[in-house]
Formats: sequence, structure tokens, C-alpha cells
Amino acid sequence: MRGRRTDRVSVLIQRELSDIIQRELRDPRVGFCTVSQVEVSPDLRYADVKVSVVGDKKQKRNSITGLKSAAGFLRREVVQRIGLRHAPELRFELDDSVDQLMQIDRLLKRIHTQDGISSTADDEAMETD
Repeated sequence: MRGRRTDRVSVLIQRELSDIIQRELRDPRVGFCTVSQVEVSPDLRYADVKVSVVGDKKQKRNSITGLKSAAGFLRREVVQRIGLRHAPELRFELDDSVDQLMQIDRLLKRIHTQDGISSTADDEAMETD
């Protein structure tokens, strides 16, 4: 069960990580990415960080690799900014929910387009009767 403290720490870590990655991280492997979610364990030892990356599979893989290699730097910066007594271990993983949403949107548009074509054909058939 998650508590209010872990929720607050998760939000703070997400905010600070986003800022650090955008402004201070100089790893060329890390492309345009967004910290979409942070889940902190109840004992505050681990923080699972979900990151959404814009680009192809290679760019996404490189960004995650770059973030994992910069985890020590990011961990230190987060602890200094938030003022936690112990630094949680940052575990990065790719968040593909944006890609899934875009795929669903494309499918819905395709269905809507096909539905529009079939309803137009039905309307024309009814007018000729």
C-alpha cells in the first residue's frame, strides 16, 4: 500500500529528474525524453523511473542506456535538490504507453475513415432507390 509520503517523494523526484535531464545532462545518447512516471518503494530505497523517448527503437535504446549510465549523477543531483537522507536507486525503463496511444489513434482514424466511406456509399445507394 502506498502512502502519502511515497507519493510526494515520487512527484518530487519526477519533477527534479525532468529538470536535470533537460538542463544538465550532457550525454549525447540521451535524446528528447520525458519522465512520465516515478514509483518509489515504500522504504524509499528504489525509484522506478518510466521514461518516454521520442524517436526510433535505436534512439530509445540509446537514451535508456545513457540514462542508466548517468544514474549515479542523477541520483546525487536529486538528493541534493530534494534533501532526502538516503538516495533511492534509480531504475530506468522505457515507457511505451505514448506509442501505444498513437497506434490506437491511428487505428481509430482508419476505422472512422472506412466507416465514412461505407456510410457515404450507403447514403448514395439510398438516394438512387
